[in-house]
Formats: sequence, structure tokens, C-alpha cells
Amino acid sequence: MKQMLAIALCIINPVVGFAADSGYKVKYDGGSVPNIKAGNDLRLNFDSTQITLTNGKTEATTIPVSAITELSYGQDVHRRIGAAIGIGVFTLGIGALMALTKSKKHFIGIAWDDAGKKGGAAFQADKGNYRGVLAGLEGVTGRKAVNSETMTVKN
Repeated sequence: MKQMLAIALCIINPVVGFAADSGYKVKYDGGSVPNIKAGNDLRLNFDSTQITLTNGKTEATTIPVSAITELSYGQDVHRRIGAAIGIGVFTLGIGALMALTKSKKHFIGIAWDDAGKKGGAAFQADKGNYRGVLAGLEGVTGRKAVNSETMTVKN
């Protein structure tokens, strides 16, 4: 009897843990969402009718999918010079190798027009889930994300 209970708990516990962790973790980079500061960690949830941003346990905003006018994607690539200097103080060889490495940050932008109430927001997604966020947003909105690196800006 104890073995059956232990097996049941081993199976049920991970399932409950995964069920509670829905949506995608993103970092708010800026935009027109009220009461959210840049750098806050948010959870991005979406279904076929709406996109919901939650800040901890509180709901920050809800955007109807039909109001989304644009999706964009971009990267910020930079060298890890600060980390290389810090490591180079102790070990010169590893610090030099560290200066050659690059780091990428993945940004996703959403623009909307909800009955005349226009807004937009930019989020930084983890390198492991930005493709999932983009695919999900493209799927529910029916819009293709524009790569901001291929756009040309004329002044």
C-alpha cells in the first residue's frame, strides 16, 4: 500500500508543478503599460482571445488579440568586456578568451490599437523561450513578426 502511494505521489507531483507554471517569463523593457517599470519580471500568457501580462500575482494588463496591430523581434549583441576585465584581473588567459565571446538579448515588441486606445510594449525574452513566445503570438494574432534588424530607418 505504501509503495502504491509513493508511486502515485511521484507521478502526480511533477504534473501539478508543471500545470501551475503556465505562460512565458519575460522582462518588461518599456512601453505604455501603466504601473509597470522597466526591468520588472512579468509572465506573458495568451490564448485565442487575449494576451495577459501578470506582475507576480496581480494582473498588469489584458490586450485583446484582435487589437494587436504589429509584432516585432530584435536582438542586441554585445561583447562581454566587463566580465573579461573582471576575470582577466586574476587569470589573463581566460580573461582574453572571455573578451572574444558575445552575448545576445532577444526583444519582442507588441503594438495595439484597442478602440482608439493605442499602446505598445517591448519585452526581453530568455534565449530558451523567445522562439516559443514569437510562435505563440504569431499563431494567435495571425500576424508575422517583423525582424527589426531588416527594417531600414530613414531620417
